[in-house]
Amino acid sequence: MVLLLPQGLCWFLNLLVLVVECGRARAAVPTYVSEYHSQAPQKLSLYSWYGNVRLFVFRVPENAVLMRWILQASKGKGPECHNINITVHFRAGAPPVINPLQTKFGINTVARPSFNLTMPLMSAVQSNTFLNISNPVSGDWFVAAHLPKDDGKIEVKGFSARCSYIFQPQMFVQRLINMPVLEPNTSLRMTISPTNKAAHLKIFIPEHTVELVIQLKNCTTDNQAVEACPVHLLIGSNALPNSHLKIVNCSESVVCRKILDSPPWMKWLQVTVETRSTNWITSFDIEAYLTVCTPVDAGSLPTMFNNFTLLSNGSVLANVDMLGVNIKPNKTEAVNDGKSCFRNQPVLREAMDVASVRFFVLNGPNVSVTSEYPIIFLLNLNTGRDNGGTIMLNLQLNKTSLSNENATVFACLSAGSPVMSLDVNSMSCREETDRWYLTLQIVCSHDTGNQTRRKVSAHVTVSAVLSPCIGDCGVYGECRLLRTHGYLYAACVCKAGWNGWSCTDDTNAQSYRQQLLATLLLTLSNLMFIPSIMIAVHRCYFVEASVYLFTMFFSTFYHACDQPGIAVMCIMEYDTLQYCDFLGSVLSVWVTVLCMARLKSLLKYVLFILGSLLIAMSMQLDRRGLWNLVGPCLIALCIMVIAWVSRGVKRRHCYPPTWKRWVFFLLPGIGAALIAIAVYGFLETKENYYYTHSIWHILVAGSVVFLLPPGKKHISPWVWTQKFTCGYQLCSNVKEDLYIVC
Repeated sequence: MVLLLPQGLCWFLNLLVLVVECGRARAAVPTYVSEYHSQAPQKLSLYSWYGNVRLFVFRVPENAVLMRWILQASKGKGPECHNINITVHFRAGAPPVINPLQTKFGINTVARPSFNLTMPLMSAVQSNTFLNISNPVSGDWFVAAHLPKDDGKIEVKGFSARCSYIFQPQMFVQRLINMPVLEPNTSLRMTISPTNKAAHLKIFIPEHTVELVIQLKNCTTDNQAVEACPVHLLIGSNALPNSHLKIVNCSESVVCRKILDSPPWMKWLQVTVETRSTNWITSFDIEAYLTVCTPVDAGSLPTMFNNFTLLSNGSVLANVDMLGVNIKPNKTEAVNDGKSCFRNQPVLREAMDVASVRFFVLNGPNVSVTSEYPIIFLLNLNTGRDNGGTIMLNLQLNKTSLSNENATVFACLSAGSPVMSLDVNSMSCREETDRWYLTLQIVCSHDTGNQTRRKVSAHVTVSAVLSPCIGDCGVYGECRLLRTHGYLYAACVCKAGWNGWSCTDDTNAQSYRQQLLATLLLTLSNLMFIPSIMIAVHRCYFVEASVYLFTMFFSTFYHACDQPGIAVMCIMEYDTLQYCDFLGSVLSVWVTVLCMARLKSLLKYVLFILGSLLIAMSMQLDRRGLWNLVGPCLIALCIMVIAWVSRGVKRRHCYPPTWKRWVFFLLPGIGAALIAIAVYGFLETKENYYYTHSIWHILVAGSVVFLLPPGKKHISPWVWTQKFTCGYQLCSNVKEDLYIVC
């Protein structure tokens, strides 16, 4: 049939076709958009555990074809600033797994260290480092930076000066806003010119895809047909350290084809074709073919949910849709192209806390695994909330269910898509926060005579948990929740010489005897306050004796509770013990120096109370601050010096008046106090803390014995003398203090 159209209408249709063709030509021209992302600079720390790392999170958009990292580092200008190396780690999808101390991971733990580089910060005040990554995977990228290993020096806050090293990462991203879509079973003509040396495409991978085939054909160079196309075919995206890119050199073969097993489901997959020539215009046809498997249901609907109880009161949930489980029809026929089918095993997800999820297998935990086809478990993790956790998988094979068959159950845990063909060579793990899949299948041995494959089944108990820390960091570790820029993650801090990602490396671990010795040293050294208490009571300094008793008691039990190992005893909350220990230490210095000033009783006790209140307030604000100790010391010393000078001026001779007081009491006491300050401020490290801090206890308590002034001679008792039942009575000194006379 011939359709005749008026001439005007034909001209209109020709114009419309021209407009459409021009529009297609404009759409084929790649349009790139550049984005720049930066975060606030942070001060770096020496590394002893993961909490010393400065973590930065960046979001890479879809269709990104180039990512460039700009790493800036700077240091202070003081003499304490030396040349140093900064280590920077990169990872896509989750925080980097790092091991700067070269410690051992726990048994049965799979951990691949992240990509890292070293930035030398030498004589220059500022250093810049650049890193380019082509075809980066979209989503969250994590950058972690830290200084070299911590030397273990214990520093008093505000006392020792350390150089400030500042680090700031910046990200430059170039993305394609009109990236062509490669449709399955559809040929797409592409052209690469000298000005545009790469062609970028993307293809969507539906669920249950078991195979992806991409091939190039009809290749021409400067409009001349060639057998081997001078291009490289790149499939996938780049994620450090293990690239997800599959690269094919098409110039080495007449047929340029790549078969990709188990491509990532429900995602856009990037395809890039790069030319090897700088002068030719290369054109080619690119095609993609997908093989989708029809899953076999784990069982009929009534069987699946029979006797399945969700609620604690024993009631059965009747509405299947409330579970959020996609139950497919029960199909057992072979899949497309003769591919073996797999069986879906529904799994329920229970979110418990940050990076803490529990997975329940319906009709489990025992699952029947066969050699006919693999069984797939979906462990769905949420991007952002579940980052930074560890999947703990427990599989137990019931050997009695094999019926004396010689068979092996292979298991593979993979991200993005399940592994359909289970053999040793096909097992791989992609580490990221994604939809994780557990694949189980029996690989049975063949009969000796006829090599006939037999159908074998076995029962496997499956348990899967996402935990923020492996085993809660064990006995010698503590799982701590960390935060950076609103992002939450967890890490283990180890104690008693234990190290490692989950505190399982016992290379430098302390034995029980060493832990017990450390506890005894730190606690029993406080008994040195007993002579100070006895001398204070003997000289009628009852308030001072009460403060020393308070300090001795809480320092003893604070250090008994502060031990990192198992030789620990806590009589109350740790924070309360620590506060009382710090408060008692500063109060002991305060009352001792004021007592040496020999003030009048009214003024002395007013200063005792006023100073105690102010010290308690400052301890609540910052109990580890340097001025909490230095401030009261300086004020008390000023008061003492003023009192001594005033008394010396009135008496017209030095105070204290006797040389014996200076030589045998004041100078030894001052010397012991200065040595104690030097040990506390300069010599303490994490390794020798038990010994040096015990010496600090002994020297401080011993200095009180020498520095307390002698008591005054007493006269007759007061008129209202009150006798105690123990035979003691209150007496009075006309000039100042109350005291006890036996």
